[in-house]
Amino acid sequence: MRRSVIETIMGAVVLVVAGLFLFFAYTSSNVQATGGYELVARFNRVDGLANGSDVRMSGIKVGSVVAQSLDPKTYRAIVRLSIDSAIKLPEDTTARIQSDGLLGNTYMVLEPGGAEEMIPPGGTIAYTQDAVNLVDLLGRFIFSTPASGSSGGGTGAGATPPAPQPQPEAQPAQPQATDGQAAPTVLQQ
Repeated sequence: MRRSVIETIMGAVVLVVAGLFLFFAYTSSNVQATGGYELVARFNRVDGLANGSDVRMSGIKVGSVVAQSLDPKTYRAIVRLSIDSAIKLPEDTTARIQSDGLLGNTYMVLEPGGAEEMIPPGGTIAYTQDAVNLVDLLGRFIFSTPASGSSGGGTGAGATPPAPQPQPEAQPAQPQATDGQAAPTVLQQ
């Protein structure tokens, strides 16, 4: 009987600690829903962007990605964003997809423009920049070969420098013959 009471108390302690851990993780991770208005942005490719991804401005989270779909007519990705109602975006705002390095999270960056008119709720961000596939870019850099037949002799990014040419060993100077006489022979040790 005593053993089952101890096991029950230990189980309860484990559950309380797990609950506190989950509460702390949720409150410190900024995954709370952002209330506000919705905007739409269209991209050619949205590699790595997922529903719930951050929307940031100047490095600060101002919204999140709500939904993604494919336009069946233009085959472009349609991304719906929820932006904090305190943030008003000018009409010439630019949206681009960025990554926190090779293995980091993908998020959307908003760069406000200088227009006086603001994008209304439900409006569209007209200027977008697609995601850059970092793995593809890195592969191109690593496996690039120098162009054949290029002139200029310079070494660009990805080109290998020319191999050094062997230099002949320096020979001591031999005396020169003057006035038709034979030059004396110098013995080397």
